Amino acid sequence: MDVLGATPTRNLALELARVTEAAAMLAGRFMGRGDKEAADQAAVNAMRLVLSSVDMNGIIVIGEGEKDKAPMLFNGEMVGNGLSPDVDVAVDPVDGTRPLAFGRSNSLAMVALAPRGTMFNPGPFLYMNKMAVGPEARGVINIEKSITENLKAIAKAKGKHIEDLTTIILDRPRHDEMIAEIRKAGARIRQIPDGDVAAALMAAMPDSGVDVLLGIGGTPEGVITACAMRAMGGEIQGKLYARDEDELRRGREAGYDFDKVLTMHDLVSSDDVFFAATGITDGELLQGVRYYGNHITTESLVVRGLTGTIRHIHATHSTDKLDHLSSLHY
Repeated sequence: MDVLGATPTRNLALELARVTEAAAMLAGRFMGRGDKEAADQAAVNAMRLVLSSVDMNGIIVIGEGEKDKAPMLFNGEMVGNGLSPDVDVAVDPVDGTRPLAFGRSNSLAMVALAPRGTMFNPGPFLYMNKMAVGPEARGVINIEKSITENLKAIAKAKGKHIEDLTTIILDRPRHDEMIAEIRKAGARIRQIPDGDVAAALMAAMPDSGVDVLLGIGGTPEGVITACAMRAMGGEIQGKLYARDEDELRRGREAGYDFDKVLTMHDLVSSDDVFFAATGITDGELLQGVRYYGNHITTESLVVRGLTGTIRHIHATHSTDKLDHLSSLHY
């Protein structure tokens, strides 16, 4: 990609919206049908096909297969049509396979791009402790400090009392101690079953009612979130989290530092990033896919790091024309 001050790059995020729209439209057919694997496979098939048409020479750094054992869009796979620019690619065809399978909210299809070599590669280490905030609290968080100290800093930066803050955290037993500390500090808590990328993005958006994401979630999702945060003006910090002593040992042997604070620059070291997400099921961030017989509607969030542009795209897709033009059946 071109560097800052050079000729402006194409806005690849607009092309990525086509990728996430296709994934959402196919995966959305499986809402509530109880089959996570089929829903994920439908999204992977759609995403892989449309990615192949994008003018880029991409390599998947964050993909399927490591965590969900999907047969395509695996880490190291080349995507795009082979033309420039050379990019790292992060994909999450369905962020929230369980909510989708059981007809619950906040399931998304997501893709992010960054210049080649600028995305953090977590390898097989899939979990990290994360903290994410919006623009008002950027620069005041420190994941090495206590939750209480961070809540005080966030409240001060936002001109609030701690009691005014709303935290959002995955509903997991591993978070019991964190939740106890948040309660003791006096902040409000929203526990969510899945989908911490959407939760982090909500923390970065005004009037969402969310002030900070806390807790241990996916490392791949953390990298994708960092790409979006680059454009949205927020901040995310993380530290790799080992689930047991064996994973910690293997990680250290592979050269991973579980004590290092991963800043947004560590997670993605370029501002020349692109991110797109399309709602699959209804959520507070995006509306889910709607089917109307001869057409489908989608809602997407599209951001570009260099310009800080954030777009909300409401699209209507003709199923008759799509089925005629595409090998996919929408």
